[in-house]
Amino acid sequence: MSIILSNADLTVEVSALGAELQRLTTAQGDELLWDGQEAFWTGRAPLLFPIVGKAPDDVVSVNGQVGAMKQHGFARRSVFDLIFHDSDEATLRLADTAESREVYPCSFQLDAHYKISGTRLKNTVTVRNTGDQVMPFGMGFHPAFVWPLPGAQGRPHTITLKGGGAPDLCRLEGGLFSAQAHPSPFADGQLTLDHSQFDEDAMIFPRGTAQGLRYSAEGARYALDFAFTNTPNLGIWSKPDAPFVCIEPWHGMAAYQGAGNDIAYRPDSVLLQPGEATEFAYEVTVQPQK
Repeated sequence: MSIILSNADLTVEVSALGAELQRLTTAQGDELLWDGQEAFWTGRAPLLFPIVGKAPDDVVSVNGQVGAMKQHGFARRSVFDLIFHDSDEATLRLADTAESREVYPCSFQLDAHYKISGTRLKNTVTVRNTGDQVMPFGMGFHPAFVWPLPGAQGRPHTITLKGGGAPDLCRLEGGLFSAQAHPSPFADGQLTLDHSQFDEDAMIFPRGTAQGLRYSAEGARYALDFAFTNTPNLGIWSKPDAPFVCIEPWHGMAAYQGAGNDIAYRPDSVLLQPGEATEFAYEVTVQPQK
């Protein structure tokens, strides 16, 4: 099942599978979201829950219970229920099941809300602990955008941080998080993208990017402005020579190298108390360029 949102400026399509964004289309017919070509990567914008990244040997531990869990968790492979749908917004929900509790023994409700306002799309995820134990988890967004942007074929593409600076770069080793800091690819808040930057997998910035950023290129018909809520970590990922770039705000990262399987001890895991809820969001505003 697909859900369509539309106004005079944007059309958005969301799938019930994973509550995953499928299309972000301008009024002029330009597609800004990656289309999931199998030759490169079939994802488009998965929601990452209850872990971001890998676990050692794809095994997690929660409150003493051990279970198998693939990279980025199970939400992206789960069918969400449609709770609300209007012309410009929709809410989809995933709740725990007997099957999910076999690998993740927590009672939860995860609501994914999409809303368009003019040229802005906001994706908010609300996680609620409906159980009686502390619930450890990570939550992340993984949207992929076209590279090159419409009208900017062959032009340099840049990511510019709203807060400026040169945040430390970290890398994955065997899919797990290495806390070793590498020289930042940012200079005065600006990074020029190059496919070789992804020869060693994602670029991860644990701190210093949460104020938001701009993805742009000289000659592009649009720039994309991002604002983040409650996502202190950022991943930027592509595959060498692939025509997309993922801009990924997270709260939580892959397990530390050499650490155990307990989700509670992964970097920046959230520990949510019984009965409480917390929100995560990103907004992307499509800015037409002259």
